Amino acid sequence: MSIGTFSELMIRDIHIDDRPRERLIKQGPQSLSNVELIAILLRTGTKQESVLSLANRVLTYFEKLHELKYATLEEIMSIKGIGQAKAVQLLAAIELGRRLSQKQIDSRFAVRSPKDAASFLMPEMSSLQQEHFVALYLNTKNQVIHKQTIFIGSLNSSIVHPREIFKEAIKRSAASIICAHNHPSGNAAPSPEDIEVTKRLQEAGYIIGIELIDHLIIGDHQYFSLKEQGYI
Repeated sequence: MSIGTFSELMIRDIHIDDRPRERLIKQGPQSLSNVELIAILLRTGTKQESVLSLANRVLTYFEKLHELKYATLEEIMSIKGIGQAKAVQLLAAIELGRRLSQKQIDSRFAVRSPKDAASFLMPEMSSLQQEHFVALYLNTKNQVIHKQTIFIGSLNSSIVHPREIFKEAIKRSAASIICAHNHPSGNAAPSPEDIEVTKRLQEAGYIIGIELIDHLIIGDHQYFSLKEQGYI
């Protein structure tokens, strides 16, 4: 039974073996969807809707799961059906997850050269069959604090908008960024579009005060650094 179907039913109408809590006990937490995990944290729904439906609306409100990481008590309580007790339960779980995932600063990957950044990205990006545009967000020690795929598809200056890249940098208090995208053809040479995008991002970073350190193009076990080649 799909989650979409689940959300239309009350928990009592779902076979006991298919209920999130029972499935977690029997199959482990990794078997549950994001909606089901949130439903377990919420515990109950309302008189009008099931807890799964309520959990689905929580995810819809925050659009992406990682946006929950920055949720406030007031934001969660603004969702119909979420009172203070449920909001507190969610915030407590979010904070535990944040603390568990937060690495010690000394163990963070530090980028000292284009080769370092390429080594960090190449294992994942060199084998991709479609272009991925990725941003690395760095702290003042040039340590990677976050990696995010900005978009998937052919590189186009109208698609790679500085707003989307620097919005995340500001949110995470990044000191600088490194952008990268792969060429599925395996040839890491930059196109005129690659160079144009790089200059736009560099100009935007200069205005905002968040430096674009480099733009890497990842090919078949090779890379091209626009910084090394004088484009930045």
